[in-house]
Amino acid sequence: MILNLKVMHTLKSFFILLILVGSESAYAQYTEVINSNRPGVSQSAFSVGTGIVQFEAGGFTVKEEHTPLEYDVSGFGLDFAIRYGFLFEQLELSVNGIYQNDIQTFNAGQIAIENDRANFKNLTIGAKYLVYDPYKNAEEDKPNLYSFRANKKFKWKSLIPAVAVYAGANFDSKNNPYTAPDVEGVSPKVMLATQNNFNGGWVFVMNLIKDRIGSDFSEFQYIFTLTHSFTPQWVVFGEAQGINSDFYADNIFRLGGAYLWNKDFQLDTNIAFNTKDTPSVFNIAFGASYRLDFHKDKKIDNGNGNDGNFKKKKNKKKKNDDFDS
Repeated sequence: MILNLKVMHTLKSFFILLILVGSESAYAQYTEVINSNRPGVSQSAFSVGTGIVQFEAGGFTVKEEHTPLEYDVSGFGLDFAIRYGFLFEQLELSVNGIYQNDIQTFNAGQIAIENDRANFKNLTIGAKYLVYDPYKNAEEDKPNLYSFRANKKFKWKSLIPAVAVYAGANFDSKNNPYTAPDVEGVSPKVMLATQNNFNGGWVFVMNLIKDRIGSDFSEFQYIFTLTHSFTPQWVVFGEAQGINSDFYADNIFRLGGAYLWNKDFQLDTNIAFNTKDTPSVFNIAFGASYRLDFHKDKKIDNGNGNDGNFKKKKNKKKKNDDFDS
């Protein structure tokens, strides 16, 4: 009960801070094309923008083998996120979850023993707020129409990342086979997210996460994601995720890509694996992202170089009524 009160007090303080800070600035983060956190598991520093309701979901296979303990796990999982741009352009509310259903088979004895498992590995409600945006004055960095080299050369200011903070609450059921023994009920989660947008379609995202704060098995994670867009529609990525707690520790790597079907719909796929046998991990995932766009403010690019203009627009002739011959 004391932990729950601390969680509510922390979240209340966080939202009050957002209101105070957000009232001082209101530059837009809305982009012409969908801004999805998929296909990786990191979160970008930018919100989806006010008036946007976005759905991100996918399915993945589960394949694990623990050599020393002689068991294996096979099954499937579903992950999802619902993101909503609320009140300020910098603020995003979200619900994130991972549900897994598998069979754990122990092979140590003469007869294999199977254990059916199913539950949420994660279920979190929280808010993310962009505290610093180096791209808010993007109009100052318009392309040089006379120099291809000037547009492609490295810009030192791109080393300064956009920075966002996240605060949320985990909801864990009792006797969950995917969490530590003392983890149940509500526990806080905080995150620092940064994002660098480089020339040539390269984007680097970093997440530093402290999860299930207050439990004996509090967890620290880092996630590094590097993406590269070859065209406005095709993106590839590589990702490294480190997990460290007394209950579970691992380093997981992901490779994959995404295809922008249209400005509001994206498809993606990836594989995930690690390099140890306690247990070994190999998963294949497919997913999609879709947004409902009710945004009304000025539309700008957040620095990723994609403005969503798949068709050329015709220039309209402007009449000058004040022209004197």
